Amino acid sequence: MYNLKKSLQTSCLFKDFTEKDITNMLIETRYKITDFAKDEIIAIEGDQISHIGIILEGTVEIQKNYPSGKTITVTRMKRGKLFGEVIIFSEMKTYPSTVISTDDSKVLFISKPDIINLCRTHTVFLNNFMGLLSNKILFLNAKLRNLSYQTIREKIVSYLLDEYTRQNNLILHIPFSRKEMAEQFGTTRPSLSRELINMKNDGLIDFAKKTIEIKDLERLEDVLF
Repeated sequence: MYNLKKSLQTSCLFKDFTEKDITNMLIETRYKITDFAKDEIIAIEGDQISHIGIILEGTVEIQKNYPSGKTITVTRMKRGKLFGEVIIFSEMKTYPSTVISTDDSKVLFISKPDIINLCRTHTVFLNNFMGLLSNKILFLNAKLRNLSYQTIREKIVSYLLDEYTRQNNLILHIPFSRKEMAEQFGTTRPSLSRELINMKNDGLIDFAKKTIEIKDLERLEDVLF
């Protein structure tokens, strides 16, 4: 059964808030909740942005569409995740990509003035929001660094080393499909799969559907240094 406050508690914005805290915050906030059907467009690239969106149910994708007709999934988000939180405070004022509901979804929208008011009146919310933006900057910096590498192997290795540091384990859980990984590295799925097989044959890694095991950490580092 859908529960608004429990859904919001899964969002980093409302981390450490009780259901009573969230109830009081919602009373002072002019929010709106919108239902979207599967494959329904939430926002098109270039649309004006005036609210951030918090996913309460379902799955939402951020997609980049090119004149050739090619579409790349930038990221896929589930319950508790946000979109628009960076752009709404920028000078751009428009969506840089298309936002589409890939399941039957429910999204809560909060306007920029209400976000500012919540930050002003609730210190914990302000800290959560600043932490969210800081983590987004770190993520984008890491992604930009990965894109600066010339070969697919270098991009894969950079990602694996980052995940090794984050997960502190030689067996890494990979939350992406092969298609999503390929898009993240700016390559095709067949090219990614071939390189993973080559790295396995070289004794650097082993892999299953949702995991990649680092077999030789030192040699893996040598790929970049």
